[in-house]
Amino acid sequence: MIAFLNWLDGVLWGLPLIILMVVTGLYFTIRSGFFQFRYFGRIWRHTVGRLFRKKNDEGEKSREGMLSPFQAIATAVGGTVGFGNIAGVATAVAAGGPGAVFWMWATAALGMILKQVEVTLGLYYRRRKPNGDTYGGPTYYMELGLGERRRWGKLWLIPGIIFAIGIFSTFFVTSSTLTASQVVSGAFNFGDLHIGSLTIEGIILVGVAVTILTYIITGGGTKGVARTFTKLVPIMSIVYILMGIVMILVNLPRVPAAFASIFVNAFTGTAAIGGFAGCAVSQMVRVGMARAVYSNEAGWGTSPMIHSSAKTIHPVEQGLWGSFEVFFDTFVICSITALSVILSGAWTDGTSGGTLALSSFSQGFGQVGSVLLAIVMIIFTVTTSGGWFTYYLAILEHLGKDDTKWKKILMKVFYALRALPGLLWTIYLVKTNNQGFIWTVVDITSAIPTFVNVAVILILSGDYFRLLKDYKARFMNIGQTEENAALFYEDEAEIESL
Repeated sequence: MIAFLNWLDGVLWGLPLIILMVVTGLYFTIRSGFFQFRYFGRIWRHTVGRLFRKKNDEGEKSREGMLSPFQAIATAVGGTVGFGNIAGVATAVAAGGPGAVFWMWATAALGMILKQVEVTLGLYYRRRKPNGDTYGGPTYYMELGLGERRRWGKLWLIPGIIFAIGIFSTFFVTSSTLTASQVVSGAFNFGDLHIGSLTIEGIILVGVAVTILTYIITGGGTKGVARTFTKLVPIMSIVYILMGIVMILVNLPRVPAAFASIFVNAFTGTAAIGGFAGCAVSQMVRVGMARAVYSNEAGWGTSPMIHSSAKTIHPVEQGLWGSFEVFFDTFVICSITALSVILSGAWTDGTSGGTLALSSFSQGFGQVGSVLLAIVMIIFTVTTSGGWFTYYLAILEHLGKDDTKWKKILMKVFYALRALPGLLWTIYLVKTNNQGFIWTVVDITSAIPTFVNVAVILILSGDYFRLLKDYKARFMNIGQTEENAALFYEDEAEIESL
């Protein structure tokens, strides 16, 4: 079984998907005039910079929506910046060596424009429910962009169903609770609980606590998650960044060598060292790209499902948050983890995942580092679970457009089970001591929806470039604004009737 999963992982994250992502990323980058690089200053000013201003620069009222732009990005970042940035990146270095970090960065550079495109399309094709709540995402732009606008008819259901199955597979197969439980139980030395002849491992006890926290945070639905994340996400991000800065300062003399190993090994491969078995360049590229997508979710199609609920004056304006999201996730958070792991030297010991991250920070900070990482890890895991909860909710809302009896039953079942799979996986993997293959399964579950979504946004590229042209004309004084241009698909019928 494990051999088959490894083979499937190699096929899914083989040349077809890698070529599709690289070609699509380059296509959007070049045709947009290298937007994510040339206008990075604007991206920064109109995302993080806007948080420090009271009014929109354009002076226009934002469109109706469920969430403010900051609530949307906090929820999206909460879903992306999580245990994958710690355990996933640590595993990437352990499996691919320092050179894998370079390919993570390269993937993220193209991912900045990919996520901007998918968020923009998600906003453009979103739908508003009678109560005013807005939902969108890949299944919505598949139905409206492919099914209606490009007249695919019901054929849009083929990519839509494959995408939905791929996304929901992560509901049943997840390593977040396990990873957090490993880190926390290791940091605090939690022992097993003995009740008569029954023994409950410390890792499982922590998993139960994480599961309860997830239930509490997700109890208020999408709006409740967003309100919580606006407080949690900035705190957890700042704490982790400070930990990374201290780790780098403590090892400052070795930092140049660490960066050199990232760039050199990216094109030469990594020889066997200690418990590290060695890695060829092809394996390094595959591992780096897979972990980048799993971490920043660019091309995966997840973030549009929460960004589509944001109040915004223009789809591309919210798309800028998508670009920032990838930059912050990979070039800031993931880089901190990668450098910490490389500087510690622990990546050559044969360990991986949360255990490797814990070992790395312990070497830099001692027991204090372990405790801090454990606290951050709990927050990261809960926010990741909460963010993904909103993604599943968006798909379920699309699946049942009307509030029918069966939809209400489905929603009740989903709410009841929403945090249990992670705990069940933790119990299974601890009891069977078969934790090595979980990241292979994780890669598989991310590859399927990514392949479908990237192919679809490539087909819908004309919609994005039309919106980008309009955005530049309206807000950047580049070109002329098209009269009666529809900024949202739901507005087109109204404009055509004029």
